[in-house]
Amino acid sequence: MLLAPRLAYFAGVARHEHVTRAAQELGVPQSTLSRAMVRLEQDLGVTLFTRKGRTVSLTPAGRDFLVSVERALAEVERAAESVRADADPSGGKVAFGFLHTMGSETVPELIRAFRVDHPRIRFTLVQNYGEAMIERLRAGELDLCLTSPVPDAPDLVARRLDEQRLRLVVPDDHRLATRKRIRLAEAADETFVTLEPGYGLRRITDALCAEAGFSPRVAFEGEEAETLRGLVAAGLGVALLPPPAVPRPGVVELTVTAPRAIREVGVAWLDGHVDTPPVAAFKRFLLSRRGNLLPD
Repeated sequence: MLLAPRLAYFAGVARHEHVTRAAQELGVPQSTLSRAMVRLEQDLGVTLFTRKGRTVSLTPAGRDFLVSVERALAEVERAAESVRADADPSGGKVAFGFLHTMGSETVPELIRAFRVDHPRIRFTLVQNYGEAMIERLRAGELDLCLTSPVPDAPDLVARRLDEQRLRLVVPDDHRLATRKRIRLAEAADETFVTLEPGYGLRRITDALCAEAGFSPRVAFEGEEAETLRGLVAAGLGVALLPPPAVPRPGVVELTVTAPRAIREVGVAWLDGHVDTPPVAAFKRFLLSRRGNLLPD
């Protein structure tokens, strides 16, 4: 850390082999530059220059050191260019997380609509379950995430965007398959396939079943809603799921009349996080889609 501020000074002197010309290029007093080079040599315990008046030349140790210094300064410049590019209002980057169930239709449509007015903004996309995305928000790996349930935590800011009805999905040869509507309590004796604990939809499923007066018997815990829909079609059980992007053969999707079976979806970000212009633009876009985000 003591050496770092002097590296650019060292490279300038090495490039010009002249303290006065280097000082003029770097915009610092010659005396400041000379003292910095003396301190650099003292800190390293190595002679970097041979001096003759204001003219200097590198020692063998100085030439070796210059190779590493130029590499380090180039890496710093690349890093600076990268963060400047990511913050570019017209062509920067947004790190955006979303749930598995929103990957086939909702998120592609959002990005397509956003890029009509922001065609050069780039996205780093992360698809995961809610708790994992919240942790990545806290780690600084995501700018925004689309999740459900809408989180309530003191270090996060979250805004509700929409809600989505959940259906009871049953095999097409099931005893309930001729129905259009059902009270969830009527499925109390059924075997369920669900997402794993920790997934937001699993928490919602457990809470709705509890409200209906039963605890679901679980035959399988998965990671992806369409896998569950396939297992329902295979007769492994029933499931509470959001509507599919494309209807799936082999299942019937029943409207749940009681309790009210919905999941709320919102956008979350880290409280105090300073938005770059691209992130601010995408955040405004998401908030403008309140009530018109999800298919029902």
